[in-house]
Amino acid sequence: MDDLAARFEAERGRLRGLAYRMLGSAAEADDAVQEAWLRLNRVESVDNLAAWLTTVVSRVCLDVLRSRKARREEPFEAVPEPVADADPAGEAALGDSVGRALLVVLDALGPAERIAFVLHDLFAVPFDRIAPVLDRTPVAAKKLASRARQRVRGTTPLPPADLARHRRVVDAFLAAARGGDLESLLDVLAPDVVRRADAAALPAGVALETRGARAVAEETQVFGKRARFAEAALVDGAVGVVVAPHGRLVLALAVTVEGERVAAYEVIADPARLAALHVTLLSA
Repeated sequence: MDDLAARFEAERGRLRGLAYRMLGSAAEADDAVQEAWLRLNRVESVDNLAAWLTTVVSRVCLDVLRSRKARREEPFEAVPEPVADADPAGEAALGDSVGRALLVVLDALGPAERIAFVLHDLFAVPFDRIAPVLDRTPVAAKKLASRARQRVRGTTPLPPADLARHRRVVDAFLAAARGGDLESLLDVLAPDVVRRADAAALPAGVALETRGARAVAEETQVFGKRARFAEAALVDGAVGVVVAPHGRLVLALAVTVEGERVAAYEVIADPARLAALHVTLLSA
């Protein structure tokens, strides 16, 4: 048992990363890994421990995803204010390493698509090993991963040069917002920048529209705590921002870039509008 436990512990980090990408929750990922350990203790022998554990964890995650879909979880009704303990250190580290935009995009996939994509595209598991997890043929598993890949990567009408420029501007805006750096915010915001927002994104009494670089920059300093959960992504085909504590989308920014500055942005927080957005990953 000591030898088996040691071999399992050697796999734990990989399995936790796998489960986290499948489930988007550190707690649920830990539960899936623990379930694999319990099942391992009930079998007499395993020829290929790494492959066996990958299969078991994947099946556990698939069951969790199917259960979620059946429950049809209610959408967020309000945007939670980040607090000190809202994102535990372990989950924050996982979210940073995996990418919050990826988790948002994966959350929009069906259970089988998500499992197939994560196993093949992120962990290089061959389709003949993915097929039994999903109770599909290798050909069907390949089609699921391909369909998921198209939804994850997305497309944009922007020419490559414009896409790179827009991403550079959005990244600069996010960096300044995270640091609460007023001067950097003023540098990246156009003088006549306009910020619009859904009422659900703002505290009571805050105007739905703010104009002018200094007013928007000072406001961003106040509400910039949310930027720690933010990441650039394609939002309806344009470079924007998703805010996703715990990998769940609670805000999106539709950003208008002109030249090297942000000319306008809209904060989308209404659940119906968020559900209608098409969020995909920016290419590396």
